[in-house]
Amino acid sequence: MTFNTEKELGLQPLAARLRPQTVADFIGQSHLLGEGMPLRRALSEGHLHSMILWGPPGTGKTTLARLLAESAHAEMEYLSAVFSGVKDVRAVVDRAKQRRLLGQATILFVDEVHRFNKAQQDAFLPFVEDGTLTFIGATTENPSFELNNALLSRARVYVLKPLALEDLISIVRHAIVDKEQGLGALNIRFEEEALSMIAELADGDARQALNSLEIMVALAGSEADTIYIDKTLVERSLSQRVRRFDKQGEFFYDQISALHKAVRGSDPDASLYWFARMLEAGCDPLYLARRVVRMASEDIGNADPRALELALNAWDVQQRLGSPEGELAVAQAICYCAVAPKSNAVYMAFKEAMADAKNSATLEVPLHLRNAPTQLMKKLGYGKAYRYAHDEPDAYAAGEHYFPDNMAPKTYYHPAPRGLEIKIKAKLEQLEAWDHAYLEEKNSC
Repeated sequence: MTFNTEKELGLQPLAARLRPQTVADFIGQSHLLGEGMPLRRALSEGHLHSMILWGPPGTGKTTLARLLAESAHAEMEYLSAVFSGVKDVRAVVDRAKQRRLLGQATILFVDEVHRFNKAQQDAFLPFVEDGTLTFIGATTENPSFELNNALLSRARVYVLKPLALEDLISIVRHAIVDKEQGLGALNIRFEEEALSMIAELADGDARQALNSLEIMVALAGSEADTIYIDKTLVERSLSQRVRRFDKQGEFFYDQISALHKAVRGSDPDASLYWFARMLEAGCDPLYLARRVVRMASEDIGNADPRALELALNAWDVQQRLGSPEGELAVAQAICYCAVAPKSNAVYMAFKEAMADAKNSATLEVPLHLRNAPTQLMKKLGYGKAYRYAHDEPDAYAAGEHYFPDNMAPKTYYHPAPRGLEIKIKAKLEQLEAWDHAYLEEKNSC
């Protein structure tokens, strides 16, 4: 679990050499490791329980697992879900059984556990249940989506957060002055602003910050008498921030959700920010254009039908022109949708109608609504007594019914009191009044 010789330490990357050896050395995650917090108690008491450590890269998941194993005097077995299979799990279980006979505990640490399929997860589950293993999984993905319920029910989930800017600055500064595992043996001079830039570009990832520092020291020349780390060196070494973004993962869907909700919340500025964030991280602009079409239909609808037209036009522009010209058209559509009057009336009406269609029996189409292209159909009454709306006053057949005969008419669509739907609502109320007048007259005859 630890490296003991100077040779081994020298061969390790800076981030590995500076891995915290005690809780006191650990920076960040105070919501878990502060005084009285759950993981702090587990570490101080040497108490083992199965857990899932969920958080972005470089936040200390592997380090926490090692500290837990050391505090409980347990042997830690490490598996990577990327390279390991059921056979590897069974080998770990066999070793854990032997240790158990000798009174020694075993922690099974599975990195990237979300990559294990159900069969692989099931392979060690019984041994977690009977106490042969204590399971610690590390994942960057939402466990509720990636892990089976049986495993989730037996492990407590701890959420690790991206490291704060000041925490990353402390880590980088420590690496520069530490003479044993860090770079303290070198004569390094640095600008405080340069350290802030390194920390900011690391985007909450301690490993990324230390790797960047190591690259800059190498570029500056480790053989030089004095190594200067200034803004110019940082800009030359780290030309672009690496955003945390996964096209199939949690960050992707979180940001899409933020964009959609900003548009729904009528905030064009926040909408543009999330759009830009996703573009900058490499999201396909065509995917975003399609999502804007969905927003225009779901959240604006008939309150302003022009939003859907503009969204479709933006999608077309993106397909025709590509980046960056097409992205401006999508941004235009996003801003329009954000400031447009909002209505989900059609969306809600459609969902309710779909539920009725799914749950109701196969009700027949009333005879008067059926098409009658043949003489036989006409003799059977198809289309009989159908009132052609265009021949009626105001092109409306007052009192006519269009639902199945055995189904009571329902009102799905309730226009919102915003935008064009104000006029739509008034129109529907007028049609309802005509229906009422027609039926009263019919019943009085």
